Amino acid sequence: MTAIFVTATGTDVGKTFVTTGLIRHLRAAGRAADAIKPVVSGFNADDPAGSDPAILLEALGRPLTDIDRICRWRFAAPLAPAMAAKREGRTIEFNALVDFCRRAVVGHRDVMFIEGIGGVMVPLDDRHTVLDWMTALRLPLLLVAGSYVGTISHTLTALQVLARRNLDVAAIIVSESADSAASLEETVETIARFADSIDVIGIPRLPRDVTSHHGFDRLAAIL
Repeated sequence: MTAIFVTATGTDVGKTFVTTGLIRHLRAAGRAADAIKPVVSGFNADDPAGSDPAILLEALGRPLTDIDRICRWRFAAPLAPAMAAKREGRTIEFNALVDFCRRAVVGHRDVMFIEGIGGVMVPLDDRHTVLDWMTALRLPLLLVAGSYVGTISHTLTALQVLARRNLDVAAIIVSESADSAASLEETVETIARFADSIDVIGIPRLPRDVTSHHGFDRLAAIL
């Protein structure tokens, strides 16, 4: 069994796109992939179908009624979880979050993805960030970045922060950003020069149901 935490250099760079692509790719190969996204913000309870947890459930072939199973903390405001929770008079209890993830991993027989929220330093409450969450779980990481101008600095900064906590980055995935002045290939090559021995894999903008891109083959081989 393999458990992987999917994190990112920032918000809206492609965590869910990469996670669902891997789920579809692995399931097509006969593997038992599963996923949770414990925390989400910007969630519309009246129309949950387009949300990240709903997209994950679709890739898993599960109904939307399973949303509580994969996503326990849902907030309406499209803000950092600590800020979104405060608007609703709620908090994320950090130990409960960690326990929720550990319970999901126990007993799973193949690949379990835990998708984070925002970037590596996003606040979860008044004292904890996503970095603290990843440190508590001590799972290998997939670090998702975009190909927009500025992503190289963001990605290398994230790598430095993760290294200080001795966290294992299994791969860096550069998910192609729309209308970037930098090409996907240039971005991958530049990040790879500074990423030591970590695999840097570029994924172009693809339809959601396309899983045959060789980048997913490379990622699946790591899992």
